[in-house]
Amino acid sequence: MWPPLGLGGPDPLDYVSMYRNLGNPALNVPEHWHYVSFGLSDLYGDNRVHEFTGTDGPSGFGFELTFRLKRETGESAPPTWPAELMQGLARYVFQSENTFCSGDHVSWHSPLDNSESRIQHMLLTEDPQMQPVQTPFGVVTFLQIVGVCTEELHAAQQWNGQGILELLRTVPVAGGPWLITDMRRGETIFEIDPHLQERVDKGIETDGSNLSGVSAKCAWDDLSRPPEDDEDSRSICIGTQPRRLSGKDTEQIRETLRRGLEINSKPVLPPINAQRQNGLNLDRAPSRKDSLESESSAAIIPHELIRTRQLESVHLKFNQESGALIPLCLRGRLLHGRHFTYKSITGDTAITFVSTGVEGAFATEEHPYAAHGPWLQILLTEEFVERMLEDLEDLNSPEEFKLPKEYSWPEKKLKVSILPDAVFDNPLH
Repeated sequence: MWPPLGLGGPDPLDYVSMYRNLGNPALNVPEHWHYVSFGLSDLYGDNRVHEFTGTDGPSGFGFELTFRLKRETGESAPPTWPAELMQGLARYVFQSENTFCSGDHVSWHSPLDNSESRIQHMLLTEDPQMQPVQTPFGVVTFLQIVGVCTEELHAAQQWNGQGILELLRTVPVAGGPWLITDMRRGETIFEIDPHLQERVDKGIETDGSNLSGVSAKCAWDDLSRPPEDDEDSRSICIGTQPRRLSGKDTEQIRETLRRGLEINSKPVLPPINAQRQNGLNLDRAPSRKDSLESESSAAIIPHELIRTRQLESVHLKFNQESGALIPLCLRGRLLHGRHFTYKSITGDTAITFVSTGVEGAFATEEHPYAAHGPWLQILLTEEFVERMLEDLEDLNSPEEFKLPKEYSWPEKKLKVSILPDAVFDNPLH
């Protein structure tokens, strides 16, 4: 074991311990460096960092992070960059109070070690050696960071994180049974074994996606009337801020989105895709019935509704990365009777797509576009979803089209624009 790396100062983790793990040749587990964080759980029990709530519940946030990095030949000391990676993840947890669970993914958009590696994103799973621990200040579980390629991240989004983790375990060079990250891996699991893509495609067709929403660069306009007619109708910032949801309403949306998010901007650490293991079963057996109010999706419908407005025509705006997720939203969620939410990273704006099988929505077949303050719901029939998927086919290859890109369905009074990031960075967009 190497002396723990103390992060000190404003960094959220007290320290990260680093170990040399000899692996297990019998299981084809190579020698590697094993990192363990300290500070997400309660280390003191004096309410200095975490509120002490007793020994039976979670300690602090209830977990610590681990990471397994393949040891390179001749490497005598563990690289320190994984500790900085853990620090970034921990900072997000402390700032947002969102926790991680097995099956979550982190869309990072940069090599984890700042090299030229293809390993640019993360999945999280239970550490194979470290079992939950009962401490004097509560229970601590250990979640392992697993580095993945972009194609593997997309497969996790379109299907689910647990499914991709199981595939990674079957490929020794991509992780093996202990899911060891090799930053020099140059091929995805689908390039190593093309048959794995068939398993993913079948899983998506059967199960759909368990990604219930993303935090994104997005906005919407009510085209039914000019914004100046009614300040309450302003859904994006045009000179003034839209009327905000009440504190209770905002918390309801925030609670749902923190259970199932990815973010589309590198500077802010992403909320994570959710397949929660804390009693919430976000994706039950495939069903044509889902609910925005059920325990399984952590209700985003406010208990006390402020005025809900029915809109005649709407214009949706997304940056390129958010727009590229629309086919996933339609094929992986709505065609399976579920819902999908885009939550703006710059304000209260939210856009939720719902299918006719979703209960508790305030958008209806009679009024498919409905707004609750800056929160818009859009109800899409299966027939319209199929048509949209045909018209949006080029979104599957976003590198092949130039921005801005516009799609319109006049008879449905719906317009979708894919715009450059700079448009959303301008407060007067």
